[in-house]
Amino acid sequence: MRGQGRPRIRGVQVLLVAVGCLVAACSTTGPSDVGRIDLTVFAAASLRDATQAAIAVYAEAEPDVTITLSTDSSATLRTQIEQGAPADVFLSADTDNPRRLVDLGMTEGTAVDFATNVPVIIVPAANPARIGSPADLARPGVKMVAAGDEVPIARYAAEVVRALAALPGYPPGFASAVAANVVSNEANVTAVLTKIELGEGDAGIVYRTDARGSDAVVVVPIPSEVHVTATYAGVVLLASPEPREAAAFLDWLANGDGRSVLDRFGFLGPSPG
Repeated sequence: MRGQGRPRIRGVQVLLVAVGCLVAACSTTGPSDVGRIDLTVFAAASLRDATQAAIAVYAEAEPDVTITLSTDSSATLRTQIEQGAPADVFLSADTDNPRRLVDLGMTEGTAVDFATNVPVIIVPAANPARIGSPADLARPGVKMVAAGDEVPIARYAAEVVRALAALPGYPPGFASAVAANVVSNEANVTAVLTKIELGEGDAGIVYRTDARGSDAVVVVPIPSEVHVTATYAGVVLLASPEPREAAAFLDWLANGDGRSVLDRFGFLGPSPG
């Protein structure tokens, strides 16, 4: 009987060793994933370069947070969110698109204004249409590249044209003439910039931050009487599995070191009030 008991004991010992090895293996591989946080940020196309740089800076301060960036027109991104696209933070080139998500109950709290920008008129560096002032945008034959109606820059551009039309010296029908010169409506502001860079249009209206990042376009000065400001707003999405971390990133961008990154790319702080 004693001789039969020993093999069972050895078997238990071998089993315990095997279990111990499994536990040890788990303990050596498991901690690498503990505490990891993955965020997805949807951002307006005009924010692409600035947000990429901000994410790189944020990674140094918060090494356990990995952020994936997706950029497009604010309206396109908002539609994707409404249709269930997974995202934690939405950074828009306007306040309307975030507000729509707030009204639908799809956000954690209200929208946060985090930056402002200014629309500008651009032409190709060679300026083949010889556009010297905004008044030339209404000249017959000028090819204007615009964005689709739902894209924020299209609304800001319309404000600029309306303000110009109200100035002394601008002829009746100026806004209609500019609209008649539009040869394409692009999906986002980056596409507008690209077409002007390639010389596929004579002029377009983009953000100042887009123009300053391109050597292939020049800015046509707008009279100082025209004041149009683009306000950028962000929201944390209700569907985010990491709402606290998402809110921390948005706050960092609006009020922390992220503010200096945006400044570096030419974005201004949000308007007071």
